[in-house]
Amino acid sequence: MASRQCSKTGCTRSAAATLTYVYADSTVVVGQLSASAEPHSYDLCADHASRFTAPRGWDVVHIQQDYVDPGPSPDDLDALARAVREAGAPPRPAPAIPVAPPSSEPRRGHLRVVSSDI
Repeated sequence: MASRQCSKTGCTRSAAATLTYVYADSTVVVGQLSASAEPHSYDLCADHASRFTAPRGWDVVHIQQDYVDPGPSPDDLDALARAVREAGAPPRPAPAIPVAPPSSEPRRGHLRVVSSDI
């Protein structure tokens, strides 16, 4: 599992901070990277987080001054290790599908042919 990337278009660096708009207060809050991706927040790399400017008339609150890429978490490393183990494991045989023995009676289904002569 890869770490989250910067939300800025064209940036491929890892996210190091989370930006959130507080519309009621006309404030932009830039703080440490949130634990999970939020739908109304933006993840920024250290470079974009330190250089961010707010819209005219808005305040910017920087909660953390040193934005450092935290690197992969133990959960990310564990998921990667499991994926590598599964990829290297021998393929599992497909489960056997039971087959009914042939019957002497013709099978009657729920469909039938209806003539168009009414």
